[in-house]
Amino acid sequence: MAQKTFAFFPEAAFGPALNSVGIAQAVEALGHKAVFLSDPGFVEVYQGYGFEAHPVALSEPMPPEQMAKFWEDFINGHIPNFRKAPIDQIDNYVKDCWEAIVDSAKWAQKDLPGVLAKVKPDVIAVDNVILFPAIKQYGVPWVRVISCSENEIEEEGIPPHLSGCGENDTACHEAFRNKFNSVIKPIHDDFNAFLAECGEDAYPIGQFFEASPYMNLLLYPEPVKFHRKEPLDPQRFQYLEGCVRKEEPYEVPTFAKNNDGPLLYVSFGSLGAGDTDLLKRIIAALAKSPYRALVNIGDYATEYSDLPGNVHVAGWFPQPSVIPQVDAVIHHGGNNSFTECLYFGKPAIIMPYVWDGHDNATRVQETGHGFKMPRYDWTDAELLAKIETCLTDKAMAAKLAATSKHMQGQSGPAKAAKLLEGLAK
Repeated sequence: MAQKTFAFFPEAAFGPALNSVGIAQAVEALGHKAVFLSDPGFVEVYQGYGFEAHPVALSEPMPPEQMAKFWEDFINGHIPNFRKAPIDQIDNYVKDCWEAIVDSAKWAQKDLPGVLAKVKPDVIAVDNVILFPAIKQYGVPWVRVISCSENEIEEEGIPPHLSGCGENDTACHEAFRNKFNSVIKPIHDDFNAFLAECGEDAYPIGQFFEASPYMNLLLYPEPVKFHRKEPLDPQRFQYLEGCVRKEEPYEVPTFAKNNDGPLLYVSFGSLGAGDTDLLKRIIAALAKSPYRALVNIGDYATEYSDLPGNVHVAGWFPQPSVIPQVDAVIHHGGNNSFTECLYFGKPAIIMPYVWDGHDNATRVQETGHGFKMPRYDWTDAELLAKIETCLTDKAMAAKLAATSKHMQGQSGPAKAAKLLEGLAK
């Protein structure tokens, strides 16, 4: 097959960005060209992996340092809301996010037509939660990638996206949907007006995107997916069973204390690292334990001093190279961390704070692959007991081993690349 050009347009967050890198690596392995359409702040991320990247403004243009500061302030300003239940985050964090997301779609419409004309893609893959009309209207097959929890593709009988509800807790489902639709209605009306300007039909309340008529790729693995009354049509919806990218090797450092103890990895992602009080509290609890820990502290190195000898911190870890070497993971429930733990068969304790972390935390516990823990309401003894169970529970270990074997037998990025190549034909 002649070389084709595949354009990837992920959301400006490391989870979607790095998932798309994994698929793009597999696309290039088939002999095709992968290019990225990117928020200006992420252009260097894709270039660092060797890809061509074209900036698309998703907000008022500003210098990269100013943009980074904007999102840091946005997250840090919401840290008090991280203590709230998902339903109580709707009228603060969730509302503010949807306002920013709708603005990003409006801004993108200014740049996208010109960028697409320049790149001339044969297929476009979008990993986001909102429609970009220019992509739908460009005239080539477009693919929706769902890197967050699979309940982004809604169904009445499963928990609503972002809710953290149990699969069978229908009262929770209804209460969350009703409040979400009520709070989000003015933002949704504004988005529908924008769609009308672009010649697109209005979306029903609560919906900001649609399934692609060509193909939709879900990262959720089979062993944790929801039990839908009507299974998604495999002609249009394919589960990738995770999508783990290739990363540089990682060598575990020598620890001054507990160097032979079980190894933990603690990460709340690039944005969650701003919750330094929580990370310090976890480090203090681990200092009294027989374990060792690698802790991702993001850009907050100056906040940490007098670290215990059994803890090593860094601003970034090549996660797919780290997780295979550890015994358990404490994380925020981001989809990369969630699926990578399952892919490598590692038990997880999820302390969610926002977005689909709530859904993934509930799901990891419901399916027996780890524990959901409140972010702040715990004692040192409770945390250490949960870690010990992760390390010693035979039923959990067996379930994780089976899930890992299943996922590693699927090769998500290669499967995605083949499906994209099929559309290009």
